[in-house]
Amino acid sequence: MHFPSAALRLSDIIVRTPLTRNNNLSQRYNANVYLKREDLQVVRSYKLRGAYNMMSSLPAEQLAKGVVCASAGNHAQGFAFSCRQLKTKGVVFMPIITPNQKVHQTRMFGEDWIELKLIGDNFDECARAARKFTEENDMTFIPPFDDERIIEGQGTVGLEIMEDLGKIDYLFIPVGGGGLAAGVGSCIKEFSPTTQIIGVEPEGAPSMKEALKAGHPVTLAEIDRFVDGASVQRVGDKTFALCQKVLDDMLLVPEGKACSVILQLYNEDAIVVEPAGSLAIAALDQYADKIKGKNVVCIVSGSNNDIDRMQEIKERSLQYEKLKHYFLIRFAQRPGALKEFVNFVLGPNDDITRFEYMQKHNKESGPALVGIELQKRADYDQLIANMHRYNIRFTELNKDDNLFGYLV
Repeated sequence: MHFPSAALRLSDIIVRTPLTRNNNLSQRYNANVYLKREDLQVVRSYKLRGAYNMMSSLPAEQLAKGVVCASAGNHAQGFAFSCRQLKTKGVVFMPIITPNQKVHQTRMFGEDWIELKLIGDNFDECARAARKFTEENDMTFIPPFDDERIIEGQGTVGLEIMEDLGKIDYLFIPVGGGGLAAGVGSCIKEFSPTTQIIGVEPEGAPSMKEALKAGHPVTLAEIDRFVDGASVQRVGDKTFALCQKVLDDMLLVPEGKACSVILQLYNEDAIVVEPAGSLAIAALDQYADKIKGKNVVCIVSGSNNDIDRMQEIKERSLQYEKLKHYFLIRFAQRPGALKEFVNFVLGPNDDITRFEYMQKHNKESGPALVGIELQKRADYDQLIANMHRYNIRFTELNKDDNLFGYLV
């Protein structure tokens, strides 16, 4: 792959995003931690690089026939921006369930050069419709990751990192379909073979981890789509082949941990990232001993985070940090039982954030769903001890995935 040629094609289109040393993270890990800020890219993610590199490489007569993509996120926005820049007709297929914010952003970047089609109840149905439309109309499909020109474009992120920081000991890269990891990993290994390349996936969508274990791409039966920018059921064939060569390790990060990092970056550094954009930083804990005194780079891949998701992000973070707990409580059928619970079972800093009886027509006999937020993780043990001391009959929903999913 020719990363310098791709960088030249992109030079007048993309923003050369900064590589900045983060003081808070550097102090926390006793290392030099740098953030490659692709969240500051013109479409707020690195995806523009691959989409534009591929589209601008097409023969003029092929480009003139139009291009198609299937995406509910960052790829659609990079594709739309590229259509506008190249003045070519583009058709974007999105699932019907795509949030309005993403639809609006895609229209904003593409203006009159794109047409949106909301088709299918999930991404797979949407993608099939997009492929069929492409063939029927003799257009060109622009995939989100599994094409050499896409990979080459994403790899220019690595070229910029190498130019800005000569010595890199560890590089942490978020992994979805594998385009960014394949491109950046190949670029970095070409110029700095001793750099350790660490891929990072969400725990609920370990498609690359499972592929590396099996020795070939596998299709996961089910995935958690919360980290939408890095949750795919199957990685690409081309991206897998490259990642198999360049990745030195593949880590998984719990979705709740990613949420905690989102809040931490916002509160400490005023940096807004999407869940996928937090993965590389969220993985640093797993390498805390190895990276001491080293030059470490984390790629912040994007910042397209819908403000409507913030409550869910906070909720997942609290649960991961063991600060939010849900119980099904059967209060004693006597006067003052609830008052006793509030006054004697709860700690001075514990807060009831949710309370509802499960049987609305017979509140006196039905159990209550109670959500309790703690100020410190250590307060949990005292709360449970108080429950037992006052003979509270309870079920911890956080420890029962089926009940939690059904009731909470």
